[in-house]
Amino acid sequence: MIVGVLNQKGGVGKTTLSVNLAATLAVEGARVLLIDADPQGSALDWAAARQSEPLFSVVGLPRPTVHKEISQIGQGYDHIIIDGPPRVTDLARSAIMAADVVLIPVQPSPYDIWAAEEVVKLIDEARVYKENLKSLFVVNRKIANTAIGRDVGEALAAYPIPAMNASVTQRVIFAEAAAQGLAVHEVDKDGPAAAEIKAVAIELMEFVR
Repeated sequence: MIVGVLNQKGGVGKTTLSVNLAATLAVEGARVLLIDADPQGSALDWAAARQSEPLFSVVGLPRPTVHKEISQIGQGYDHIIIDGPPRVTDLARSAIMAADVVLIPVQPSPYDIWAAEEVVKLIDEARVYKENLKSLFVVNRKIANTAIGRDVGEALAAYPIPAMNASVTQRVIFAEAAAQGLAVHEVDKDGPAAAEIKAVAIELMEFVR
């Protein structure tokens, strides 16, 4: 499975989601590759901050040739996660063309929901060449017990892309884990953050099947 994690709006938590999703799949015994296709290189920074043995491989590939190079780079891996760039560029198009499924993280804010239109258009363009391309919204950095947190599902229903039932709440543990190059399950394996990421991974796997 090749998952492109993309949204043209920055600050939606793409790297946090990519890293923790890769870690969760790796802990289940899969061989996982995380491709950092964001010129900012946040996933590479995460890997550099890590003191422990790596859970999965991380490579930087911020070039618009990801879709051409992925079969070579991704040889021998069960799953590949692509942490995409934060803007609509040829690089974003390449990441979408490389993917089996595009996961679009959105924060529960009107700005994020409006901004999602750009990546939805890119996915529609890519389907001309890849008609089996799948896509899915995931609500990320959700603020618990707020009206906007509850209403985001209805707002996303305006798009022709389904939204996950699973969502990820904004929690301090994500930043604390990232600073040490850790996944949240390594900090608190039975905590709510780890459970939310696992629920996203399970739903994603079921969606792709």
